Amino acid sequence: MGILLTIGVILLVLWLVGFIAIPGLGWLIHIALVIAVILIIIWLLRRIFRLF
Repeated sequence: MGILLTIGVILLVLWLVGFIAIPGLGWLIHIALVIAVILIIIWLLRRIFRLF
């Protein structure tokens, strides 16, 4: 498992916990989700197409 995937999964889990526990910080939680999705997409591109 690459470091990008690990960071992406951690951010995704933190987003889920924050979304349930602290709904008042919606904008910050969604920024973490966007970063996690971008990191997972980069990891997939590197894994599948051998890019970067």
